[in-house]
Amino acid sequence: MISTSTVVNSVVEKLRAALKRGQWRRGEMLPGQRELAEQLGISRPSLREAVIVLETLGLVRSMPGKGVVVLESSVSQAQPSDAVADASLEDILQLRYTLEPFIVGLVAQSISSQEVGQLRLNLMDMREALDAGDAEAGMSAYIDFHQALFALTANPIFQNVVQQTSNALKQSAQVLRNSPEHLAERLRENEAVVRAIRNKNSAQASAEMRRHILQEGLRMGIALTIPDDHPGS
Repeated sequence: MISTSTVVNSVVEKLRAALKRGQWRRGEMLPGQRELAEQLGISRPSLREAVIVLETLGLVRSMPGKGVVVLESSVSQAQPSDAVADASLEDILQLRYTLEPFIVGLVAQSISSQEVGQLRLNLMDMREALDAGDAEAGMSAYIDFHQALFALTANPIFQNVVQQTSNALKQSAQVLRNSPEHLAERLRENEAVVRAIRNKNSAQASAEMRRHILQEGLRMGIALTIPDDHPGS
């Protein structure tokens, strides 16, 4: 039997080669998941895993509700950030703890009912993965949820930093894959974040996100060190 990792690696190489020869140019959208998975003869979960790798390499970016956009058509020009590649899990959690609560606080102040609906759909994907006992789908849904939150920030400077955070989240998600029993806890915590956002309670949304990231650290065996005067400490 061919392992999932072997299939994903093969797909990554095929897509990198297609990007290198200019099959899709910078700014263009890749075909939809179903169409592309059929073209490559693979499952959609395997395709999602391959896209995660390409995002980490800085070649594409997932746009919630829109699809996957090409960032670079030349593989040689797109290398992962050394800082992200060398980051420890605690480094990643510190970045998330610093940035994500602030972002959700801003989002809570201006989010539309349609955008709340999209976040709730992401949570439904997590719920379906939990009910099906599908750890791979659960991890993908978890990443999609946080990326959807990132995409709602309108600050152009944040967008650049968010890309690094998104890459870091994918890196830490490889650890999350090994603890599927914690998916229910992540779902409850993220539901609390969305409830606060839906109620436009900025302070509560930020507090729930801080709580989620601290708990995520404990699930990884990391007691996150934060300043004594920082909220949540």
